[in-house]
Amino acid sequence: MIVLGIETSCDETAAAIVADDRRIVAESVFSQLDEHEPFGGVVPEIAARAHLETVDGQVARVMDAAGLRFDQLDGVATTGGPGLIGGVMVGVMTAKAIAAVHDLPFAAVNHLEGHALTARITDGVDFPYLLLLVSGGHCQLLVVEGVGRYTRLGTTIDDSLGEAFDKTAKMLGLGYPGGPAVEKLALQGDPERFDLPRPLRGKPGCHFSFSGLKTAVRRTVLGLPEGPVRERDLADICASFQAAAGDVLEDRCTRAMKQVRDSHPAISTLVVSGGVAANTYLRQRLTGLCERRGFELVAPPQRLCTDNAVMIAWAGLERLRLGLSDGLDFKPRPRWPLDPDAPAAAGAGVKA
Repeated sequence: MIVLGIETSCDETAAAIVADDRRIVAESVFSQLDEHEPFGGVVPEIAARAHLETVDGQVARVMDAAGLRFDQLDGVATTGGPGLIGGVMVGVMTAKAIAAVHDLPFAAVNHLEGHALTARITDGVDFPYLLLLVSGGHCQLLVVEGVGRYTRLGTTIDDSLGEAFDKTAKMLGLGYPGGPAVEKLALQGDPERFDLPRPLRGKPGCHFSFSGLKTAVRRTVLGLPEGPVRERDLADICASFQAAAGDVLEDRCTRAMKQVRDSHPAISTLVVSGGVAANTYLRQRLTGLCERRGFELVAPPQRLCTDNAVMIAWAGLERLRLGLSDGLDFKPRPRWPLDPDAPAAAGAGVKA
């Protein structure tokens, strides 16, 4: 099978073509960083307009690079949600048009499932496995039993880790996107200088909370001596924040590992995916944890952790080869949990 994938859920317009032998035939990503940087974050209306202006060119680019005609494809997939609904609608309508005109099967992919299945195209990971999904909008631990089969062990009860990274960067004046800026500056800092909280560490269950950590960073910034903030202070705050985040991830993942060892003894792989999974420091922390707990850590290449169309094309291919296609009456979804039967987590602002 050869499948075209389109991704337009946030601030990157991407297209890719993958084959069922795990080949990435062609891929292209248009970043909207320049459009959103002046605002310090993604502006939904600007993102949707940029998707509309660039998506056709992205599709044409990968089709040309692959040397394929549309009638040589076995299907077309696109992010159907969750995400910024204006952008999602652009991708869905584009994919529907291609499917309708060329009589191709259409797959509306859950963006989170794209992240969840990336390790299967990059590393050939077999089901089942434990997944840590960490991104700008989501922070979850799930058991991945198969395509469309997810059991959520924990989720954030307030903010995601990616959001905490971005807000920390904004408070420190580091610009957008915040995650890479915090990681870079943390390399020069002392992670023990500031005593920041580790929310929910040591508590039962696998849920996450990062609101208190974000608030503590703000208090720390406000508590600095008056006058220009020194580079050393910024670096130490970044390092302390990143260390706290690493401690929380280790604690929550340890609890998830203990839980799956009882319920799914065959699981010995932890997959980490999503934009925050591109953070080298956090990867190192998780690598050490897996070595101590007897798990194998699988982290896709950094370019496939952030939003991309390769993961959407692959998730679409996985669904289509199981006969799971969608009708052209599919409606884009701003929210779309991987485990719709999971009980609601206590706390405001839960990211399902």
